[in-house]
Amino acid sequence: MTEVSFARFRGKVALISGAAAGICRASAEIIAAEGGTVAAVDINQELLDGAMAALAEAGGGEHLAYCANALEQSEVDAVVADLIDRYGRIDILINGVGGSTIIDNPAAHADELTMDEWQKILDFNLSGTFLFCHAVIPQMTKQRSGKIVNFASIAGRGRSASSSSAYAAAKGGIIAFTKKLSLEVGPAGINVNAIAPSATLTERIRRHWEGRPPELRDSAVAATPLGRLAEPVDQANVVCFLASSHADFVTGVTIDVTGGA
Repeated sequence: MTEVSFARFRGKVALISGAAAGICRASAEIIAAEGGTVAAVDINQELLDGAMAALAEAGGGEHLAYCANALEQSEVDAVVADLIDRYGRIDILINGVGGSTIIDNPAAHADELTMDEWQKILDFNLSGTFLFCHAVIPQMTKQRSGKIVNFASIAGRGRSASSSSAYAAAKGGIIAFTKKLSLEVGPAGINVNAIAPSATLTERIRRHWEGRPPELRDSAVAATPLGRLAEPVDQANVVCFLASSHADFVTGVTIDVTGGA
């Protein structure tokens, strides 16, 4: 019988983009508490400092911060090179950069989107994931092991009325990219999976959620069989499962984390 471990990440080095807040911060705290070394990447230095303080409280493994832009290849490559130089390996990559709220109307219909907004959403949700995978895969291939977890969305299944078609297209791209990449790197012992969250009450989404009329909030909760919206830790628990040895025979999969909606 396999022993259940509460130190799943002891001796593991985890690189997490978008780690200063939300689901990725919750994931970082779990990995750190369970013994992993966390390299947290974010563009917001102030939030990153707060995340580092939380990781210190979580205890467990080492943690270090990189203030870097996930959409700039030179900055991504520099982070990965420094991490390999320090530790000689990267065991886990969690690609958390993305979202829908970088345009004024995240629920814009196709005829309401500008070309600039369309491109901005695609770039924000796809490019960082590609760049970090591109940078990390040679090291994971060399060590013949690695776990990559990408962030899709239920919007990528075409099932979100509150998201734009640009966001749906971008997150559908993450689902397809995850499957295709798993076929490419599986022979090297690398697992590639994704989660597809429904609306999750991260700091950024909570502001939009609380601004909605009460009847719209009530209907969204009523449409979820578990009777509530997700908190970041609900998503992070699934991320950390996919990043752990408990998911050694899982690859090419996108798990919907939606409370049954």
